[in-house]
Amino acid sequence: MSICNNDQKILMEKIAALPPEKVAEVEDYIDFLRLRLEDRRLTQAAMTLSEDAFRNVWDNPDDASYDKL
Repeated sequence: MSICNNDQKILMEKIAALPPEKVAEVEDYIDFLRLRLEDRRLTQAAMTLSEDAFRNVWDNPDDASYDKL
């Protein structure tokens, strides 16, 4: 995701106008957002990688009757 130059400039001006302790809060929040995004990406990747491994467990004739529930 990229921010166009004007939006980025406005955001930087707003941050620059904050007192130092608030700038630190903004930085912490940005770090939190980035970590949350990375966690979601890792979770999605793990789910995708595990699909083939679990396919035999999920899709088998013995459990077909449960699929109809």
